[in-house]
Amino acid sequence: MALGKLYVVSGPSGAGKSTVCKEVRKILGINLSISATSRKPREGEKNGVDYYFLTVDEFEKKIQAGEFLEYAKVHNNYYGTLKSEIEKRLENGEKIILEIDVQGGVQVKEKFPDAQLIFFKTPTKEDLEKRLRGRQTDSEETIALRLKNSLAELEYEEKYEVTIINREIEQACRDLINIIEK
Repeated sequence: MALGKLYVVSGPSGAGKSTVCKEVRKILGINLSISATSRKPREGEKNGVDYYFLTVDEFEKKIQAGEFLEYAKVHNNYYGTLKSEIEKRLENGEKIILEIDVQGGVQVKEKFPDAQLIFFKTPTKEDLEKRLRGRQTDSEETIALRLKNSLAELEYEEKYEVTIINREIEQACRDLINIIEK
């Protein structure tokens, strides 16, 4: 049985990764890997659908047990990918979109050299701030932290094979579909 293909999508918070990945997943019928996080769910998010929502203690126990393919602490919360989520799907020959932070993307590439790393960003830093504020889901303190962290995340772009500049959702979706269908 042929192994599947892993597509790692990363970039600063507010770059539109989640929106594009959800749309592409619907269009192509590709599984979006569900990440685990220690942050609280946003309105409308469901456990086991959007994320596996864990307490900090639960997350740290899974780290100690070696259950994560990758993990990082981002914006004062843990985020990570459970090995079991990826391995079983690749063995089944599936294509998987893994939407994770830039640090995790680099970790995955070390373990899965055939993974395709795709970096998302906005045309300008001002666009990024506008999108983060437009969500109206985060406090001013959280927005400030995300903006600060985004500058560091932009430094990772050179480690990624492809960059998608998300000017508009429809075009970013077409760009991601073109990469996956190659």
